[in-house]
Amino acid sequence: MRILLAEDDELLGSGIRAGLGQQGFQVDWVRDGVAAERELATGAYQACVLDLGLPRQDGMAVLQQLRARRLATPVLILTARDAVQSRIAGLDAGADDYLVKPIDLHELAARLRALVRRAHGQTETRLRCGKVELDPAAHQVWSDGQLVELSQREYDLLHALLLNAGRVLNREQLEQRLYQWGHEINSNAVEVHIYHLRRKLGTNLIETVRGVGYRIPRDGV
Repeated sequence: MRILLAEDDELLGSGIRAGLGQQGFQVDWVRDGVAAERELATGAYQACVLDLGLPRQDGMAVLQQLRARRLATPVLILTARDAVQSRIAGLDAGADDYLVKPIDLHELAARLRALVRRAHGQTETRLRCGKVELDPAAHQVWSDGQLVELSQREYDLLHALLLNAGRVLNREQLEQRLYQWGHEINSNAVEVHIYHLRRKLGTNLIETVRGVGYRIPRDGV
C-alpha cells in the first residue's frame, strides 16, 4: 500500500516513514505543501498523511486543491492543532480522518487501513476471493486455510488487485502501487510477480485481459 507522507518535521517524518514501513506500507515523504500537491495530483497514492503546518503551502490549502480537482485520495490530517474548530475545519474541507500529535504508529496504520478499505467500498477487514484470503492488519495471506508465504511485492500486488476486484489494473497502475521513489523497476517486474502469485495461489485467481492488464474477478470476494 503506497502512502504519501507530507510532514516538515525531520524527526517525526523519519519515524513515521520507518514505522509504517515496518508495517508493510510503501511511504514517499515530502516536506512542503507544494511538493505534496504535486505528488497527490499523480493519483499514485492509496492515502495521504497530511500535516497542516507545512512550509510554502499549508496543508489546508493542499487539501482544498485536492478536493477541488475531484481527486478522492483518502487524507488523514496529522497536526498539533488540537482545537475542536481546527478538527471541524479540516474534516469539512475534505479530510477523511484526523490525528493530533503525538501519535501512536499502530493507531495511524490501523486508521490508514480503514480509510483505504472504505475508499474501495470494502466492508470487511479481510479481503477474499474463492479460497484466497488476505488480512491487511496481520499482513498475511491464506489459500484454502493454509498460510502462504509471499514476498513484499507479491503481497502488495495481490492486495491491490483484491481491493480493486472486478476492475482491470494496467502495468503502470500496478507499478505505482508497488514501488516507492528511487526503486529501479524492471520492464517485466509485474509479469514476474503475477507468475509467482499464480504458482502459489492457483492459475485461475488472476485473469489476464490482453492488451489492458490484470484483474481478480469480483465474484467470490
